[in-house]
Amino acid sequence: QVQLVESGGGLVQPGGSLRLSCAASGNIAGINSMGWFRRALGKQRELVATIISGGSITYADSVKGRFTISRDNAENTVNLQMNSLKPEDTDVYYCQALVGRYVYSGQGTQVTVSR
Repeated sequence: QVQLVESGGGLVQPGGSLRLSCAASGNIAGINSMGWFRRALGKQRELVATIISGGSITYADSVKGRFTISRDNAENTVNLQMNSLKPEDTDVYYCQALVGRYVYSGQGTQVTVSR
């Protein structure tokens, strides 16, 4: 099993930045990929960014050029640097880890972009 704990959400004005972090513990060696998705109540799930063990990275079109995902293997963390935030980025952000055919996610962290 893998446990994931997110941190770094909050309230920011449009155009601002936030950095989300996800600390992984448990079966770290079995993780194939990690990433972030967002889904608020009543909204569709959107996979924001993923990074696989080999280093390949993908982003949703809606965040390309603004968000950057990175993984620190020494610290067992995956980070999401979010710049040029927009009100439509307001959502609950979840960290995700894939271990074989199993998907683990954290408890989520709220990001609110508003004046």
